[in-house]
Amino acid sequence: MFTGLIREIATVKNYSNNILTIESTYQANLGDSIAINGVCLTVVKVNSDGFELELADETRSIIDESKLSGAVHIEPAMQMSDRFEGHIVQGHVDCIGVVEEITELENGTDFIVKVDKRYITYIIPKGSITIDGISLTVNDVYEDSFRLTIIPHTLRNTLIKNYKIGTKLNIETDVFARYIEHILEHRSRRKSISWSDIDNMQMGY
Repeated sequence: MFTGLIREIATVKNYSNNILTIESTYQANLGDSIAINGVCLTVVKVNSDGFELELADETRSIIDESKLSGAVHIEPAMQMSDRFEGHIVQGHVDCIGVVEEITELENGTDFIVKVDKRYITYIIPKGSITIDGISLTVNDVYEDSFRLTIIPHTLRNTLIKNYKIGTKLNIETDVFARYIEHILEHRSRRKSISWSDIDNMQMGY
């Protein structure tokens, strides 16, 4: 589990044959889970200047692999002793969003991000969302997009400062919204069992 609070902006040294090589000051251990731009990956090798992680084919089919180059956000998995901040993040990217509008404000910057309509259900006004591994608050939700307001501190200390119209983003929606929707959907499909049904089942043995 992660919190969406970025530990460091690291650098991708190489990405080939499903192996991502990261240059970082963070001291990783073999088998550690580390989120790279919001994608939970496993450390398969530790180097003197960083570490290497392996990407599964399923992961590669969902994320935008262009995000695995240059500077990247990293966050190690949360430890039991850590202080909980941000929000509950799994490191499982749901979809790719695209920056549609950027508006400078007096004390922040508005970003309108477009997503596939089917994911709007899981994006909640004033709720949490993870963008490239960063825990953020959703301001407004529209038919196929949502609005974020990024404060100057977050802008300065993350790669959001480099976003432009058309920039693609790894998006993880709210985990609780996904769980609730899944439960309700399957509950509506479930047929109630009557005593008559139970009697019929028993008679079949």
